Amino acid sequence: MAFTLFCAIVLLTLVITYFAAKKTNNTSEFYTAGGGLKGWQNGTAIAGDYMSAASFLGIAGSIALVGFDGFFYSIGFLVAYLVVLYLVAEPLRNLGKYTVADMIAARFANKEVRGIAALNTIAISIFYMIAQLVGAGALIKLLLGLDFATSVLIVGVLMTVYVVFGGMHATSWVQITKAILLMGGTLVISVMVFAKFDFSLTGMFEHMKTATPLLEKYLDPGNKYKVPLETLSLNLALVLGTAGLPHILTRFFTVKDARTARSSVVYATWIIGIFYVMTIFLGFGAAAFVGAEQITAVDKAGNMAAPLLAKALGGDFLFAFISAVAFATILAVVTGLVLSAASAFAHDFYGQIVRRGKATEQQQLRMARWASIGVSVISIVLALFAQKMNVAFLVSLAFAVAASANLPVILFTVFWRRFNRMGAISGMLVGLFSTVILVALSPNVWDPEPGKAILTGTAIFPMTNPGIISIPLGFLAAFIGTLFSRSKDEAKYAEVLVKANTGV
Repeated sequence: MAFTLFCAIVLLTLVITYFAAKKTNNTSEFYTAGGGLKGWQNGTAIAGDYMSAASFLGIAGSIALVGFDGFFYSIGFLVAYLVVLYLVAEPLRNLGKYTVADMIAARFANKEVRGIAALNTIAISIFYMIAQLVGAGALIKLLLGLDFATSVLIVGVLMTVYVVFGGMHATSWVQITKAILLMGGTLVISVMVFAKFDFSLTGMFEHMKTATPLLEKYLDPGNKYKVPLETLSLNLALVLGTAGLPHILTRFFTVKDARTARSSVVYATWIIGIFYVMTIFLGFGAAAFVGAEQITAVDKAGNMAAPLLAKALGGDFLFAFISAVAFATILAVVTGLVLSAASAFAHDFYGQIVRRGKATEQQQLRMARWASIGVSVISIVLALFAQKMNVAFLVSLAFAVAASANLPVILFTVFWRRFNRMGAISGMLVGLFSTVILVALSPNVWDPEPGKAILTGTAIFPMTNPGIISIPLGFLAAFIGTLFSRSKDEAKYAEVLVKANTGV
């Protein structure tokens, strides 16, 4: 059953790619689907891009095992969209064309600035993709019995095919399809769980006080994140990181104007909000009707809690369907990541820096497709080496780099008149390298068993997420770099201010 549904989803996405390929004849279609998506389409695609395996499998498992602390991710991911809506979406759409670097280059027509912005995009995308590919490998290995390397190669080949042939058209519709399947499957399980508690919220919460080994503590914070500073650092990265994630931000170039970009975020926020509310039912249901012992026996991190709950409530068919949806979730996210990294390389490095904006449409399109293959190969190889590593730090690294290196420069570009090229360069470099160095010294890297390095004191840097240090460092470096630089870029600010707010 699981194999049949997996094949059905692969076939459906390949059919989407076939029709999308007919529309992908130039760089605009490849990078941004020609800017022709409607608000609800782009909003659904954003939700599909954002609701990754970490959201669906990870959050449900965390809530099932540790209760309230598992819900921190849901809160952080959702609140993040307010930052995107009010500060980033409209200026980005008005100033940019294809990539995040385009937006920054609208104010600083400088090779170094564009090159570093593109480097950040590629780094974030690859870190994020490795974690998704490792998760995909583990999921397919568990469900279909295939070995890890074969599983990763299957996902890697599929994501390459979607991007190379279908570009943003295929990526968008794969994400829309996945979002609909995920919302439908999650809704069915949530209603089934709620029915078990006679559709009573108070009854459900009362039951959870005695349903797990944690008893009443299950509903209290502090079961997993016992250090308040660690909790603050994690949530800071989650809330601010989304506004700097390139595969999310490039989606705002797929609509015709800033008004449609704003409506996209509103649609996405509603879809994502409803989904994250339903993660409570998934987590509580898994804790009550599957049990922590059975969940951890299958996967110590609890990532299979949602599929196991589906099996407990709906038998083999629902289990197979939810597992296939989880597979579609990973496919949709990695496709978006490949496209954002390939766009940064082909458009920013090749098109604007190497060819100085003189590359033809066909040359850019050919380079974008080769870049997609290159990014996919690098990610697959790294994922194969990362099989036995604790990959939680890769996801935290992606969000922390986005918040530390991208967000300060995006905000200062739009809102600070005195901001200059040196500030942009120093902010991006300090944000990137401070995050990478702190994560390399963190407990997740020094010991693969979560939390052990903190207890034994072997890690040089004690926090698993460096956001509380690296994010202020990114802002501070951009600020100090501007103050101590003699370069004057204020003349361009008036033009950027008008264009960012009006699109004119």
